[in-house]
Amino acid sequence: MTVTQFSELDLHESLIAALRDKGYERPTAIQSEAIPPAMDGRDVLGSAPTGTGKTAAYLLPVLQHLLDFPRRKSGPPRVLIVTPTRELAMQVAEQAKQLAAHTHLDIATITGGVAFMNHAIVFSDNQDIVVATTGRLLQYIKEENFDCRAVETLILDEADRMLEMGFAQDVELIAAETRWRKQTLLFSATLEGNAVKDFAERLLNDPVEIDASPSRRERKKITQWYYRADDLKHKTALLCHLLKQPDVTKTIVFVRKRERVHEVVSWLHAEGIASCYLEGEMVQAKRNEAIKRMNEGRMNVLVATDVAARGLDIDDISHVINFDLPTTADVYLHRIGRTARAGRKGSAISLVEAHDHILLGKISRYLNEPLKARIVDELRPVTRAPAEKVTGKPSKKVLAKRKEKKEQSQVKDKVKVRLRDKRNIGKRRVSKTAEAQTAAAVPAAKPDDE
Repeated sequence: MTVTQFSELDLHESLIAALRDKGYERPTAIQSEAIPPAMDGRDVLGSAPTGTGKTAAYLLPVLQHLLDFPRRKSGPPRVLIVTPTRELAMQVAEQAKQLAAHTHLDIATITGGVAFMNHAIVFSDNQDIVVATTGRLLQYIKEENFDCRAVETLILDEADRMLEMGFAQDVELIAAETRWRKQTLLFSATLEGNAVKDFAERLLNDPVEIDASPSRRERKKITQWYYRADDLKHKTALLCHLLKQPDVTKTIVFVRKRERVHEVVSWLHAEGIASCYLEGEMVQAKRNEAIKRMNEGRMNVLVATDVAARGLDIDDISHVINFDLPTTADVYLHRIGRTARAGRKGSAISLVEAHDHILLGKISRYLNEPLKARIVDELRPVTRAPAEKVTGKPSKKVLAKRKEKKEQSQVKDKVKVRLRDKRNIGKRRVSKTAEAQTAAAVPAAKPDDE
């Protein structure tokens, strides 16, 4: 049975009220499939792209559980949510607080970049849900400052990202420390390959597997196209032109490298476009300030590396601009997932130089739909677009090279036969040692008597 309304999920009135406050009425694909088994206490292995309501898909069941089975006295956390990055941890905690706004449940965070004393509340007061990053959480567990024995549900968000960042062993240590738990929920942007599934097999018990990644309805809310650029200067001029358009109200500009972040910010500043930035080497306070300025509307352009491609939830992002195309198609999907969130519409624009056309092809194949090209009249490209490869019958030149390569391999495969081996075909081969032994055993012939 397909769930079409949150009211069909038997959620507590306080949770329905919180959903109503946020303007949510219909569950997304991942929510309608993941919430019922999670509420039944089953382990869940879920997959869905960013921006499709994955966070609420695991928060609503655990909040319902805490309301159904309230504790008699205060104590350590009953739900532990582990995330790969600080930004994602803070955003998950913020969303949990919004969904628990009409309840008395307590939510806290444990992340790096924050002084130990700022986390003292987690250890002294009652906490129902704790959202944490792996490094700082393990530090507190080893120092015996965090009690894992009360954890009933362990949630692992962005598991594929954790594996990419080398956190698999840390997560397994955390899972071992919370071995008294009754339920594990693991969510990933993709279940492709064996890495995530092998990881899940070690941590989950007979999970319900949910793959909501082909959610076309959510994806179609993002209009995608690209502009062809002659060079870096032309690409920068296109970026500045786009950011000055009236419909481009709040934008994230993605670049590939940290050095490019600061270059783009300075180029925009020279054009009178104010922007803030986000990159991996920033201290946590500056990261938080950049996100806060965007959320409060004090800044409308954020230049970021892929540290912001996942988990970054900034309200009302109208456009995502790929100044540099990502090297993999799944990262492209994560980037554009920053817009058209929570049922809204958005646009994703890519600026493509000649050397990017191979990546553009990969992205189109991954999405199973071609990205459409657009042109700004006053910024038309001068150079010609690279010729597209024909995927039909191979050319005569290609066929000739294949035939030549095949013939060469056949020549290499032939076994060389020496002339003396040809002469001795059919003869029994005897080693020199055996010949010597035979000669020694036979006595020399005596001459005949005269």
